Amino acid sequence: MATADTQQSALRHRHDRWLIIIGAFKILEGLLFVLLGFGVVRLLHRDIGDLLLRAAMALRIDPESHFINILLDKVQLLTPHKIRLIGAGIFLKAGLDLVEGIGLAMEKTWAEWLTIALTASFLPWEVFEILRHFTWVKVGVTLINVLVLIYLVWVQRLRLRAHQPAHTNKNS
Repeated sequence: MATADTQQSALRHRHDRWLIIIGAFKILEGLLFVLLGFGVVRLLHRDIGDLLLRAAMALRIDPESHFINILLDKVQLLTPHKIRLIGAGIFLKAGLDLVEGIGLAMEKTWAEWLTIALTASFLPWEVFEILRHFTWVKVGVTLINVLVLIYLVWVQRLRLRAHQPAHTNKNS
C-alpha cells in the first residue's frame, strides 16, 4: 500500500516537460490570435480596399496585378457585420488556445481531455484541406497535431493505469 501511494506521489510531483511545451505553444498561439483579433477589429469601418492598395505599393507589388484585383474583389464582400463575426471567431479561438495552454502548462487533466477533443475534432478538416490543395506545410501541421494527439492519449492511458491499481489495492 505504501508503494502505491509513493508511486502516485511521484507521478504527481514529476513535471511532464512535453505537456508544458505543448501548453506554452498553445499560450503563444492564443496570444497571436488575440493580436490578430485586435487587428481585425481595427478594420471595422475602414476602407479595406484602400489599405490593401497602400500595402501593395509599400511592398512594391503592382497594384494592377491579377492577384491584387482578386483580393480587392474579395475585400469588397466584407461588411462590418462579417468583420465582427470574423473577429468574434478569432477571439473565441484565442480564448480556447489560452485555456488549453494554461491548463496544459499547469498539467491539468481536464486540459488534456479538452486538447484531445479539440485536436481530434479538427483532424478531418485538416485532412480534407490537404486533399483539396496539397502543401507540405499543411502536412507538417497535421502531422504535429496527430503527434500531440497520440502523446496526450498516451499520457491519459498511463494516468488511468496508475490510478487503477491504487483503487484495486484499497478495495482489497
